[in-house]
Amino acid sequence: MARRLTAAALSLLSLLALASCTGKDAPEQPQGAADPPRIVVASGRDVTGKNGIRQQLIDAWNAREGEHGYRARLVELPGSADQQRSQLLGALQSGGAEYDVVNLDVTWIPEFAAAGLIRPLTGAAVKSPDDIIEAVDRTSFWDGERYAVPFNSDVGLLYYRKDHLREAGASQAELGRGVTWADLRELIDAVNDDPTKPENYQEGWTTQLAAYEGRTVNAIEAFASAVPDFALTDEDGRYTADEAQLTAGVTELRERTASPYMLDESSGFREAESLSAFAEGRTTFLRHWPYVYPALYETYKEELGVTRLPGKAVLGGQNLAVTSNTSEQRAAKAAELIAFLTDPDSERCLLRAGFAATRTSAYRNPGGTPECRHASAYSGGASASPTGESAEVKAPDGLADGVSYSRDVLLPSLSEAVQRPRTPLYGAVTQTLITELGALYGHRPPGDAQVAKNLDEALSEVLPG
Repeated sequence: MARRLTAAALSLLSLLALASCTGKDAPEQPQGAADPPRIVVASGRDVTGKNGIRQQLIDAWNAREGEHGYRARLVELPGSADQQRSQLLGALQSGGAEYDVVNLDVTWIPEFAAAGLIRPLTGAAVKSPDDIIEAVDRTSFWDGERYAVPFNSDVGLLYYRKDHLREAGASQAELGRGVTWADLRELIDAVNDDPTKPENYQEGWTTQLAAYEGRTVNAIEAFASAVPDFALTDEDGRYTADEAQLTAGVTELRERTASPYMLDESSGFREAESLSAFAEGRTTFLRHWPYVYPALYETYKEELGVTRLPGKAVLGGQNLAVTSNTSEQRAAKAAELIAFLTDPDSERCLLRAGFAATRTSAYRNPGGTPECRHASAYSGGASASPTGESAEVKAPDGLADGVSYSRDVLLPSLSEAVQRPRTPLYGAVTQTLITELGALYGHRPPGDAQVAKNLDEALSEVLPG
C-alpha cells in the first residue's frame, strides 16, 4: 500500500522544485553610517530550507561581531547551478557585484581561479587542513595553489525500499557495502516478476538524466566504473581519454539506463522529479544525494534503505573562496569568516542538517548525532526541517547489522569518490557530454561505438591535448 508523504518530504520536494526556477536575489538590507562593515557571501539556495544551516552559521559568526568587527550577509542566488555560475561569472568579471566570498561548485574552482576571479588563500582561511577528507580537499586547488576551502561535500548514494524487496521474495532486503550493478539488476528482476507488485510501482530505479549536470554526473560514474583509473583530463586540464575508453563507458551507461530496469521518464528527470518518483513508490531504487535521507526516512522509517552506490560515485559539493575584487582588508576578514564556516564544529552542524561534512572528525561518533555548538537550531536534540523549522532528528545513523550511515556509508563514499574533469573549460566539457550523450535517449539511438566516436571528436575540439 502506498504511503502518504509527510509534510517534511513534501516541503523538500517543493524546495527542490523552487531551486530549479528563477527567483529574486535576497533583498538588500539598509546600512546606516553606524553599521559595521559587511562581508557579503554569495551562494546557491540552501537545501535545508529557509533560515537553514548556512544562515545559522552566518548568524553564529555575526554573534561574535565584537571579536572581529564585521558582519556577514548571505545572498542566495536564484536559478539552477548553471544559471548561478553564469550570474557569478558575469558579476565578478564586470565588478558589478560586491561579493567578498563565493560558494562555488567544486567543478568551478579551476575556471574561476584561471580567470583571476578568486584569489589564492593563505593558511588563515583553513583550520586543521589534515582533518579535511583528502579527496574532498583536492577540489580546492588549481595549478598547485589553494583557492578555496571545502564547505559542504556531496556524493551519490543508493536509496531503496526494503518492503519492495521483501514482498517480492528477493534474495536480500538489506543491501551491504558490496552491492554491484549485477546484484541490482537481479533484485529489480525479482520485483518486476512479482505478480503482486507494490501499488504505483513501474520500474526498478531512477536517477537524474535530463539535459543538465545530472547527466554528466551519471556518465562519469558509469565511465569510471567501466574503465579503471578513468579520467577525461589530466591535472593540467589536457584531454587524456580515448575512443576505446569512451566506448566502454557509453556501453556501461546504456546498460544502467536501459529498460526494463530504469524508469523511462528518468531521461528527463532532475533531482526533484527523481525524488518524487521514488517517494511515490514508482521505483524500488534511487540514486540521489545525502541531503534527502532525513525526509525520506521520515516518510518510510525502517522500510527505507541507504547504502553506497554500486561502482564509482561522483564527488559533488561546494567550496568557499574569496573574490579578487574585494579589498585586502576585507579579504583578510573574509578568510577569517571562511575559517569559521568550515571549522570542525561547523562541519558537525552541516552533517546534522543533512549535508555531507568535509572533515573526518565529523564522522567519529557513529551511532549518535555529532555535537553542534555554532547553530542553535541544530544543537542538542533538534535539527532543522526542510521548512526551516526546528524538528527532532529522525534519520538514524545506525543501520542494519551494526552498519553506521556516517562511518560506513557516507565517509568511505566521499573518500573514494571520483572527480569530474578538472579544467577551466569545464562548462564547455559538461555541455559537450550532455549534448553528445543525449543521443542515447533519443529516437533510434546510434550504437555505442558511434556515440563514443562523436564524443571523442567533440571533446578533442573543446580541450587542449
